[in-house]
Amino acid sequence: MSAAEAPGLVVDAPADGPSAAEVPWRRLDPRLIWADALRVVLSMLPGAVALFVFDQTQGMTVMPLLALAGWGLWGALSDVVRWLTTRYRVTETHLERRTGLLVRSHRAVARELIRTVDADARLLHRVAGVRRVTIGAGQTTTALEAALTLDALSRESAEELRVELTGAPRERAAQGPPALAEFDWRWVVHNAFGIWAVVMAAGLLWGAHFTLGAFGVDLVGWFGSLRDALGLRSTAAAVAGGAVAVVLLGAVGMGTQFLTGQAFFRLTREPGEEGGSVLVTRRGLFRTREVARDESRTRGISLSEPLLWRWLGTTDTSLITTGSFWWSEGVTVLPRGPRRVALRVAAAVLGDAPLTAPLTRHPAAALRRRLAWALWVTGGCGLALAPLGGRAWLVGLSVAAPVTLGLAWAGYRSLGHAVSGPWLVLRSGAMARETSALRRGAVSGVCVRQSPLQRRLGLATVRVSTAAGNGSYAARDLAVADAVPLAVAALPEAAPFREGDGPAPARIGSGRPAP
Repeated sequence: MSAAEAPGLVVDAPADGPSAAEVPWRRLDPRLIWADALRVVLSMLPGAVALFVFDQTQGMTVMPLLALAGWGLWGALSDVVRWLTTRYRVTETHLERRTGLLVRSHRAVARELIRTVDADARLLHRVAGVRRVTIGAGQTTTALEAALTLDALSRESAEELRVELTGAPRERAAQGPPALAEFDWRWVVHNAFGIWAVVMAAGLLWGAHFTLGAFGVDLVGWFGSLRDALGLRSTAAAVAGGAVAVVLLGAVGMGTQFLTGQAFFRLTREPGEEGGSVLVTRRGLFRTREVARDESRTRGISLSEPLLWRWLGTTDTSLITTGSFWWSEGVTVLPRGPRRVALRVAAAVLGDAPLTAPLTRHPAAALRRRLAWALWVTGGCGLALAPLGGRAWLVGLSVAAPVTLGLAWAGYRSLGHAVSGPWLVLRSGAMARETSALRRGAVSGVCVRQSPLQRRLGLATVRVSTAAGNGSYAARDLAVADAVPLAVAALPEAAPFREGDGPAPARIGSGRPAP
């Protein structure tokens, strides 16, 4: 059910029957205010030390610290207002929340539409003994927020709400259910490197420059002294040394972020409502997080393997489920880690192993199509650099050609598809090879598409639609002879549309197993 949000608008509660009016409204936990008081003190502490201990009065030094203190104070005041104005209750059919001071908001979510219940706690929340509970129901506000958020509830109230909404048993066993997956220290290797490590290093250096500058430390001068001490006199040596340092710093930052975010990770299957089950993940060192997902809404699973780390078997694992968006926490059931673990967890979640089924390789014409695009892109780079004069165009061609041709080959090697029992398995992608196993019963539509170049090469793309995950999944550039059978296997209702079509040429379609 949707929520109405408008200034001065009073929304009546949903028609839950006479008993709805008798359900009392609940309040947020008052310990939230104590957590905010501590946040204000911590946000003002750096500025106070810089002003009164180190006597730093320069504007460029003090302004960031004052902004930090202002941010902490504003957040604390906002939380106090939210605590004073927020009420929520759980009726037989709906979860409701009222909040707002100047702009009143009344939101109601039907309990039958709830997909996920996410309880997380930052460090200050844990100190105060409160949790933030996010309810996912396949809808967002105009600000792309979750269906409904309650910040903050006591730990006991958050657990009681989770039990009410998911139907999980109120008393958990001492040892808990057996884990489908648990944290492994070796996963750090899969998360410590990549392009984001460079971004992480840049952010750490920028933050350290301004923070240490507030206390009179010249970070740039310190790096210059270190360069002289290491004997890096030439510019090339200094740049190389700096690049290595940035990569190592980024790796340390990424590894630390992964450890603090995913420490104590545990994936379990627990009883749910009406005899169903929920997949529950718990993780976090300083900030703990617990997410419960209704398994009855799972339609498949996807494995994504980044190109640069494919040799290491690095894999991201995501559920294909209704009511959750691809960027949400609810679809991620396993941290980035080795492929063998992802396959084992996928088989445990689905109760089958469609991702291990042999895939059909797409014809060589698919490689020719990708090579043609690679040559077009390479030529475009050369033409773009030609006005610079000299041999700039040749340099552009020599740099672009290996990259585009390599991506064309990697994209072709990633192509594959299969029909494994009740599952449709599709694989494609150059930069990130994605293998998706989608339940055939979840397919709501199918489209067979051919561009002019595909028609000339005897290729087609089959795209299936579903009300889960990304909304559609495609088998790209497969042989025409394989396209219609795959479309019919995905959606048997499409079979009548084949009437009148002649048999496809036998020369198209290899039928060879994919690598």
